[in-house]
Amino acid sequence: TAELCLLTEDQFLCSICLDVFTDPVATPCGHNFCKNCITEHWNITVQCQCPICKRLYNPRPELQVNTFISEMAAQYKQSAQHKASSSSSEQRAARPGDVPCDVCTGTKLKALKSCLVCLASYCETHLEPHLTMSGLKRHQLIEPVDNLEERMCTQHDKLLELFCKTDQMCVCMLCTILDHRTHEVVPLKEEYEGKKVELGKTEAEIQQMIQKRQVKIEELRRSVKLSNEAADREKAEGVQVFTALKESVDRGLAELDRTITEKQRTTEQQAEGFIKELEQEISELKKRSSEVDQLSRSEDHLHLLQSFSSLKVAPPTKDWTGVSICPPSYEGSVVRAVEKFRKGIEEQQSKTTETQAECIRKEQKQTISELRPETLEPFFEITEAMRRVDEPKRVKSTSKLVFRVQQRQRRLMMLGDDD
Repeated sequence: TAELCLLTEDQFLCSICLDVFTDPVATPCGHNFCKNCITEHWNITVQCQCPICKRLYNPRPELQVNTFISEMAAQYKQSAQHKASSSSSEQRAARPGDVPCDVCTGTKLKALKSCLVCLASYCETHLEPHLTMSGLKRHQLIEPVDNLEERMCTQHDKLLELFCKTDQMCVCMLCTILDHRTHEVVPLKEEYEGKKVELGKTEAEIQQMIQKRQVKIEELRRSVKLSNEAADREKAEGVQVFTALKESVDRGLAELDRTITEKQRTTEQQAEGFIKELEQEISELKKRSSEVDQLSRSEDHLHLLQSFSSLKVAPPTKDWTGVSICPPSYEGSVVRAVEKFRKGIEEQQSKTTETQAECIRKEQKQTISELRPETLEPFFEITEAMRRVDEPKRVKSTSKLVFRVQQRQRRLMMLGDDD
């Protein structure tokens, strides 16, 4: 065992399968291989020659297992397995979502790297040969990934290491000689860098789209706020007007409130519909942004290129540039309610002992155009420039309804004063 420790793993590796010898045999030139490896190699080659020194043999030599080397290789395997089992306790077992080591038997440890040449993933222990052996150091290692077989060309069983810009697909070396001979072909890394730049631009565009929609949401919310504020002001004015008219006014106030609320609700529902659409688009864009960001962080050239086309196309979105909400006009609601109330009062008056002619005459006397200074109470005065009634002195001793009339707007506002 002490002597075994002085030997390196290179001395027990078959140069064909790059694994520890299984049934080692020696060719007449002195090179050792697994019996199955050298047999299969000679079966598929035209000439029978040594894979290392290229010495030709004719006829094919008969090979015998070297029991000494076989025993040494078995002891080395046992020693390596013991070392792996002792170090595996310090490494974490693969969990769902992790890439497991392809070499571990029993409990699979989490892979540290994947080899694009061996098409296998290795934990820290089984990765050591790739870090120490000269023959394996040349292998390309990447962050652990699943489905390494998908990195092989399905036609030629070669590694996908090039990108055809003409057909926008990953190809192997043989593809460039056959099907893609006249096409523009570049290394995966070169196309990876270019696509990564495009992903950055796509991410910027998505962020800009998100920002525009967030601004639109704020705009819609401000519109709703202005609508609500206008509605609240109009409601307050309505309350002030109809409170002074007691029971009859309550019916008018309820109708006014219902009318304004319906307009307000319509505005809110319209805005909520837009906001819901915008939030849905933002959710889809954020999801796309997350996918783009995750893909842009990937060091997996093949995965990025194969996923790029589906992520480059932006999800269908609506052009919100011309979408806005114009708050409904609440102006005049109070005037119409007061006018309706006034007509109701007139209808009630018509039921009294007064005749229809007397009612018409009374209306004519009460019209705004016929306001005269001598018909006003002592605490009112007329301003000729605006043809309106002002109150220079505020009545504090009695409870009255104060009427302010503006002829130019032809509107009547009734303000209650209970001081």
